[in-house]
Amino acid sequence: MNSSIRRSRRAALAVALGSALALTATACGDDGSGSAGGKGNEGSGTGTITFWDNNGGVRTDVWKQIIADFEHKYPDIKVKYVGVPAASAQSKYDTAIQGGGLPDVGGVGTAMLAEVAAQGALEPLDQRLADSPLSGKLNAKFLQSVKAAGGDGKTYTVPTSANNGTLWYRTDLFRAAGLEPPTTWTKFYKAADKLTDKDKNAFGYTIRGGEGSIAQALDAMYGQSGITSFWNGDKTTVNDPKNVAALEKYTGLYKKNTPSADVNNDFTKMVAQWDSGTIGMLSHNLGSYADHEKALKGRFRGIPSPTLDDGTRVQVSNPVDGLALFKSGKNKAAAWKFIEFAASHESNSKWNESAGSVPANTEAAHDAWVRANEPAKLAAEALDGAGTKIVQLPYYLPDWNTISKADNEPNFQKVLLGKMSAKEFLDLLADQLNKAQADWKNNH
Repeated sequence: MNSSIRRSRRAALAVALGSALALTATACGDDGSGSAGGKGNEGSGTGTITFWDNNGGVRTDVWKQIIADFEHKYPDIKVKYVGVPAASAQSKYDTAIQGGGLPDVGGVGTAMLAEVAAQGALEPLDQRLADSPLSGKLNAKFLQSVKAAGGDGKTYTVPTSANNGTLWYRTDLFRAAGLEPPTTWTKFYKAADKLTDKDKNAFGYTIRGGEGSIAQALDAMYGQSGITSFWNGDKTTVNDPKNVAALEKYTGLYKKNTPSADVNNDFTKMVAQWDSGTIGMLSHNLGSYADHEKALKGRFRGIPSPTLDDGTRVQVSNPVDGLALFKSGKNKAAAWKFIEFAASHESNSKWNESAGSVPANTEAAHDAWVRANEPAKLAAEALDGAGTKIVQLPYYLPDWNTISKADNEPNFQKVLLGKMSAKEFLDLLADQLNKAQADWKNNH
């Protein structure tokens, strides 16, 4: 089955499921205020609720601390914790939506939000948030990303954290070469050239050519072109001539200023290579801080992605993680208390300090640990900065993940190897995106 047919069928399925459930909700009087299925679904506000952690194993310990704190504050509510590995979270939700057994609360980030929301499984949270102590205390850009990802402008998950594109650079190598920090794209390319000495196995940069390459390439493209919207009407801007030129320049680094092995590097290989080698710069995110600290012991720094020469910062949206309330829950009052508690200042700070991510709670974003963790501090300032323009990636498209990963990662490798031009690659990507957008609009 070709990818366009697969996308069309999946989109149609998601819309059909969403429409059917929406009709059911309408018949029950669901106005988005949390009363779907009748007032009884709110429950007593006490008893046991089930929580699925969508990054089980990695964040289990900190969640258990937060749950213990919550149960201490609300002794008449017990939280059953279920750790779900990140790689299987989407399929576990899909299976439970079809067969039953959804939790009361679950971690649902923007990368999977569209598919879960399209099947009518999530409670709109706008009114609950408006009436909550959380009102006005959540990062506005995170909320914007959540609303965009849902596909209909509603808030289906309370944002808890976000990662951010980070340019890690070796301060010792920059100092020895007399280079300024790579805060602009001009300085970035200058450093990539100057720090490359192939005879000594030294390179200015390591580029991501394997799994996960597309999002990183898009960040580099839009950051250089200065284009601030993914769409111009119903047509994508990915193959705008400015983006084509930016991608040509970026992929031109391969083998000239990067190791040749980069063509196959996913983030694990890329990070290990940077930590153990003599490479000036690495584009990843905040999640690799601990690896760098262990390997390089302070001989590095992490800053937000470069700006244009005039200081303008344009970056693509990073996935925002959050907590969703499921429509099928029988004790939404207790479940909502848990979401409010987890997204509150103290809990949100505790979770993000453990993860090294940017807190969604704006009070938590100013805590001492954020100020002490320079990469997180700079990322928080960039994400909250009035001058930062966020290009919202279309997570709401049912096949965004397929298009941006399986369908195009091999083609990006062809660009690096000179077997496909940047323009051919972006024209093909644009054609797939435009068709997916048209399908989506026809079904909404």
